[in-house]
Amino acid sequence: MDNGNLKNEMKFKFEDVILWQKGMDFGENMNILSKTFPKDEIFNLSSQLKRAADSIALNMSEGSTLQS
Repeated sequence: MDNGNLKNEMKFKFEDVILWQKGMDFGENMNILSKTFPKDEIFNLSSQLKRAADSIALNMSEGSTLQS
């Protein structure tokens, strides 16, 4: 079995949800944006921004495993 088929077989339900997909895109965009911040904000504002953005998709995937 090649890796392409394996990936298709291991897809989770929440990966089809448009809001989850947009949340993943938002997290990626915030990571890119945070790289433009001043160096003194790397461990403060940018860290908080990245964690908050990532939590959108993570909360959806966690909620789907709980069937809530």
